[in-house]
Amino acid sequence: MSVFKEMDRDALAAVAKEWETAIAERRYADFRVEVSRYHESEIAEIFECISEEYESRAFRLLTKEQAAEVFLTFDPDRMERIISIVSDAELANMLEEMYLDDTVDIIEEMPAYVVKRIMRNSTKEDRASLARLLRYPKDSAGAIMTTEYVRFRPEQTVEDALTHIRRVAIDKETIYTAYVTDKERHLLGIVTAKQLLISPTDTLLADIMEEHVISVTTAEDKEAVAMKFDKYGFLALPVVDAENRLVGIVTVDDAMDVLREEVEEDIAKMAGMSPAEVPYLKASVRSLFLSRVPWLLLLMISATFSSTILNFFEAALPAVLVLFVPMLMDTGGNSGGQASVTLIRGLSLGEVSGRDTLRILYKEVCVGLLCGLAVGAAAFLKVMLIDHFLMANPAVTVSVALAVALAMLVTVLIAKLIGCLLPLLAVRLHLDPAVMASPFITTIVDALALLMYFFIASTLL
Repeated sequence: MSVFKEMDRDALAAVAKEWETAIAERRYADFRVEVSRYHESEIAEIFECISEEYESRAFRLLTKEQAAEVFLTFDPDRMERIISIVSDAELANMLEEMYLDDTVDIIEEMPAYVVKRIMRNSTKEDRASLARLLRYPKDSAGAIMTTEYVRFRPEQTVEDALTHIRRVAIDKETIYTAYVTDKERHLLGIVTAKQLLISPTDTLLADIMEEHVISVTTAEDKEAVAMKFDKYGFLALPVVDAENRLVGIVTVDDAMDVLREEVEEDIAKMAGMSPAEVPYLKASVRSLFLSRVPWLLLLMISATFSSTILNFFEAALPAVLVLFVPMLMDTGGNSGGQASVTLIRGLSLGEVSGRDTLRILYKEVCVGLLCGLAVGAAAFLKVMLIDHFLMANPAVTVSVALAVALAMLVTVLIAKLIGCLLPLLAVRLHLDPAVMASPFITTIVDALALLMYFFIASTLL
């Protein structure tokens, strides 16, 4: 039973120190007893605090089941280091405990010499399966599926099925959902462990199987596959080829990994950065620099539109108008960001699609007008009360305050429209909507806000 209680870094380090002491004093039995008190994910967190001097010895003292589970939680650098120190027999034992889809994930992260060693220490059958799985595109359902599932024939009985499950369960990723196919592996239906347990043992699977099966193809995008788990609450989802032959399954843990990766990627893109491949503390300064500077340079260059507009109107309008440019641009960027984030979330969850463009535009126009009126009124009061009366700036007149208020209304409305149109355009062009988020929206809105601001000001003043 686990004793782990969300320990902080210092508490983890203390446990790691106790383990190192036990290893140094050759109290290996005590070490194994201590390790057995923790879940594999908790052991992995403690390993983060173990020094490299004791890392290999500690890892070798784990049971093969613990070693396989803990190994899967390591980052690629630590994986590579562990593989380089374990023997071929130890590596083969670890691979035997892993499911094929997990092994595929490791292979995709490792350099060529490590991949060769992994393949060399896998069984002949596993090597053939790994080779098939590695041929699928990285973002497809085929790339995240496993071939370790339970399959039956429709003429088998419940007793036959239960006997088969007892024999093969230890080698399968899940036994809670099993699949019924014909001789050519065409998917006919599914049966759950619950159905098998409550049905008479002489019942044919053809009589209790669910024939309406939701499946995905090997080429389907893995994010779309993951969304099906969220929509239907599946534990596993069958993957079929173009002829509806069952070739594998995707399990819920792999679907959650996909969703987590997509969320992290979207957050990075919306912040104007390239997605990170490693945790922040493990990322080098160089990698962080390279992930951020291209976007900064691009946005800096695109911001020249705003400076060009300012330069064009500078001589024609009162200098006092420049005082309110930051407030106008910040409000526009924030308004556009609100719309884009809301819409990107809706697109990600499947709540909206490109077919809803007119309804989305209508809703954002209404929201934009209401927000614009509220913000514009607040801006008018702010300019008059603070800039005109409290700061006693003679250049700030009622006409200037009105120009700022109207510009604010128009800017918020435009920002809302741009914030929803760019993600929709990205979907239409088969691009990631997150790419069209805050950075690009802010740049476009800034330029349009300045144009409208100076146009309104020139008309009123």
